[in-house]
Amino acid sequence: MSLSLFALQLINGVEYGLLLFLVASGLTLVFGVLGVLNFAHGSFYMLGAYLAWWISARTGNLWLAILIGLPAMVLIGLLLERLAIARLYGRDHLSQVLLTYGLVLLFNELQRAVFGNDVHGVPTPKSLSFTIHLGEAQTWPAWRAFTALSCIALAAGMRQLILKTRFGMRVRAGASNAEMVEALGIDVRRLFSVVFSAGTALAGLAGMLAAPLTTVYPGMGESILILSFVVVVIGGIGSIKGAFLGALLVGIADTFGKVLLPGFASAIVYAVMAAVLLWRPRGLLGPAFEGR
Repeated sequence: MSLSLFALQLINGVEYGLLLFLVASGLTLVFGVLGVLNFAHGSFYMLGAYLAWWISARTGNLWLAILIGLPAMVLIGLLLERLAIARLYGRDHLSQVLLTYGLVLLFNELQRAVFGNDVHGVPTPKSLSFTIHLGEAQTWPAWRAFTALSCIALAAGMRQLILKTRFGMRVRAGASNAEMVEALGIDVRRLFSVVFSAGTALAGLAGMLAAPLTTVYPGMGESILILSFVVVVIGGIGSIKGAFLGALLVGIADTFGKVLLPGFASAIVYAVMAAVLLWRPRGLLGPAFEGR
């Protein structure tokens, strides 16, 4: 492998890892704060991709599709939290798995009924349809660069929101001791609704950003959900920073695995997870929210 090809694959791995972080951050945030193991999280990624395809196909504008689709994902998250997820607070993980897996089946059937079983492609916006030259022989799509920069900006924004704002302080306090926070006059139910809808929107946004890079197809949420769980386990359940590091590790391992050992690419990702857990059983950074 030449140096230029190695650099290209490394950049692709980082970009893929950042996209995984966008999905996994919502998953680990919901589990860390709400204590809910959400198997339906990958369905939000799929729904975001389908909204990007459906709206852009009718408007001819992916930017408009994202602007419309993102608030729609927030509303879906709020509605779902009120109708289903709120019933899981304080319940055991078996109840959470059964209900959220049922939601996966429900979303898959709704997707087939509304959007059909065809595979769709989403065109890249004309403003970012060019390529960036990396040396003399290698190029990188501008949309991939935009996706990577967007994920980095969102990661930095989440860090500031959670660590530096009053809302973030309430989130961390609610994750540690929800009963005490509620006794201080803070509406914990509303706080949990906001956190869940934010996690839903993050997964949906990841699907919208990924739509021009891959095809939009039925059941696409399951594969990203498995990788997201791997990222969360590697990083440490409940840790946003750990999810960031874990996502980069998984993205790079998966990309180089597909290039060097395509038949064992998935096994390489799980081998990385096993190696990390042997070294640090609680993940790279361990639980961020000890009360959950």
